[in-house]
Amino acid sequence: MSFLAFLILGLIAGAIAKLILPGKQAGGWFITLLLGVVGALLGGWLGSLILNRPLTEFWDLGTWLLAIGGSIIVLLIWGLATRGSRNSAA
Repeated sequence: MSFLAFLILGLIAGAIAKLILPGKQAGGWFITLLLGVVGALLGGWLGSLILNRPLTEFWDLGTWLLAIGGSIIVLLIWGLATRGSRNSAA
C-alpha cells in the first residue's frame, strides 16, 4: 500500500473510531485523525504479529478492521492519558 493510501486509511479509521467511542476525547478532530494514523500503524503491526495479516490492500475488509481496531486502542489510551487535562470550568 502506498504512503498516501495508508495516510488516508488512517485518517478515515481515526474518524470512524471517534464515532464509535462514547464521550469526548481531548484534542479535537485534528489530534484524533493523527491518532487514527498511529492506530492504523498499531493495527497493522498487531495484525501482522498476531494474525499474520498485515495492512496490504486498501479495499480489504480485514485491513479496515485492523486499522479501526488499532485506532480505537490508541484513542482509548489517549483518553486515559489526557483524562485530567480537560478544562472543568462550566
